[in-house]
Amino acid sequence: MEQDKSFVDIDNLNLPRRQFVKGVAMGGVLLGMGLSPARLLAATDSPAAQPTLRGKDFNLTLAPQAVNYTGRQRIATAVNGSVPGPILRWREGDRVTLNVSNRLADSSSIHWHGLILPPEMDGVPGISFKGIDPGGSFRYQFDVKQSGTYWYHSHSGFQEQTGLYGALIIDPQEPEPFSYDRDYVVMLSDWSDEDPTDIYAKLKKMSGYYNFAERTSGDLARDIGQKGVARTWSERSMWNRMRMSDRDLSDVTGYTYTFLMNGQTPADGWTGLFKRGEKVRLRIINGSAMSFFDVRIPGLTMTVVAADGQNIEPVSVDEFRIGVAETYDVIVTPKDDRAYCIFAQAFDRTGYARGTLTPDPTLTAEVPEFDPYPILSHQDMGMDMGSMTGGMGDMGEDAHDMSQMKGMAGMNSAKPGMEGSMPGMAMLGAAGHGSTAEIVHAATEFGPHVDARAQSPQYRLDDPGVGLRNNGRRVLSYADLRNLYPTHDPREPEREIQLHLTGNMARYMWSINGVKYADAEPLQFKYGERLRITFVNDTMMNHPMHLHGMWSDLETGDGRRIPRKHTVTVQSGAKISYLVTADAKGDWAFHCHLLYHMLGMFRKVVVS
Repeated sequence: MEQDKSFVDIDNLNLPRRQFVKGVAMGGVLLGMGLSPARLLAATDSPAAQPTLRGKDFNLTLAPQAVNYTGRQRIATAVNGSVPGPILRWREGDRVTLNVSNRLADSSSIHWHGLILPPEMDGVPGISFKGIDPGGSFRYQFDVKQSGTYWYHSHSGFQEQTGLYGALIIDPQEPEPFSYDRDYVVMLSDWSDEDPTDIYAKLKKMSGYYNFAERTSGDLARDIGQKGVARTWSERSMWNRMRMSDRDLSDVTGYTYTFLMNGQTPADGWTGLFKRGEKVRLRIINGSAMSFFDVRIPGLTMTVVAADGQNIEPVSVDEFRIGVAETYDVIVTPKDDRAYCIFAQAFDRTGYARGTLTPDPTLTAEVPEFDPYPILSHQDMGMDMGSMTGGMGDMGEDAHDMSQMKGMAGMNSAKPGMEGSMPGMAMLGAAGHGSTAEIVHAATEFGPHVDARAQSPQYRLDDPGVGLRNNGRRVLSYADLRNLYPTHDPREPEREIQLHLTGNMARYMWSINGVKYADAEPLQFKYGERLRITFVNDTMMNHPMHLHGMWSDLETGDGRRIPRKHTVTVQSGAKISYLVTADAKGDWAFHCHLLYHMLGMFRKVVVS
């Protein structure tokens, strides 16, 4: 086949790597040359746009697929030749059959994220089935017991990072409690030209390899000018003693990632059409491997109507943060005949995904500027700031007397050997408002595998998170989520399991209660019991925790309308609680959904 003459040798453009992978800069260069970024991508081996498959019976093939997101051809892992995979559309109450054929060189799997189904159909190798061998196939078959917005992805190796994921939409049997005229899936993801095993190897050697936002001499000069030498020295000394950085937000950044919306780079973006006055439903799914996104549509208010596939009391916001594996359904009503930008900036502001809602495909929308780079505060470290500031807020710049900080992270005075945080310990808390149990640290949390322990972790349900506080916009928080229906199981919890999310950032080691998955005993749930899971995040990273097979009933303070989620983000230095009804016998996975954390921050749950 004759080569398309519009193809440009991008390797010879000599763009800085960090600028290049964001896609937008590349698109600007091409436009300046009179070339279309869309034409460039079409001239390469990009996968076809994902189709929508409907019905009860499906044939899915997992196979390598050539793709080109950055000007260099790479091999992705595709479903039916598509990255993301096809949108699967089911109906509540149906029995679906999915014949999955593996044409990859390695074992594979598909996990149906957030679905309530038999454990052998959950798709987690080593937990519920052995995986799908190369050249082999597996038949998934189960009854669809819920409706809403979900997604599917590989649970084998790093295949999710290389493209094996897709949207899953389940239409309800009964009419929905809200109306809309158009319905779009908005799948957010992160792509790297690097092999994910190479990414992981670099993180193991130097955890900050992809972080180019560390403080510089210029920052030092500015801080001295604003705060004076004494305060600046005190603050820097505190962080140095802890061997930590207030800019450790994301392990993997836009230095290697290109952020995608429905498989489209920022250079082109995804486009959805509307007519003025229509109600448009956007099913926003974070299908990334490692990236949190802050999502907004300048000029439009978003009414959030569902979280993780479950209907909530509608709440209107300007922006929300979506953790890895979470989903939010929003409804927007454009009042003008103009284009609007769906802007999903990465949590660490190193890149973004974008789309356009427009009445006319020829119209474009201005892309907003990045928000300032978020700076972690002492609150985000789980420190007790009340005695110094008298309030919450973003206190990193307001704490003057560092000498008062006793029991700093990494220097916690809690005595080792206390078993309260170990699985099975019964500790009851206030119904509907989370645990009141003492935060204690197990003996396993003391040693070289754990480099931090939060001194005073707090429930921060009304905190939208670092970088979103007091930004002048109405930002969603977990405190805003109220189930549209009465709490499914109003029983008091019989016992509590307190789980500490732990790690050593310098060595890139992740664990729960200081024990990595390979060395951990399973968590034991008694069939039919109601129990409380309390997470204490002793690290500087946000962790989206996902329990398979059962709902996580998030305790937000109103026990009558507890929202049900399948993935709950635990902010750095914070604690959070949810209730679980152990109504699914069998073996289940329970883990952080950050792909490169999952090897250690993982537990097997046995319900018997």
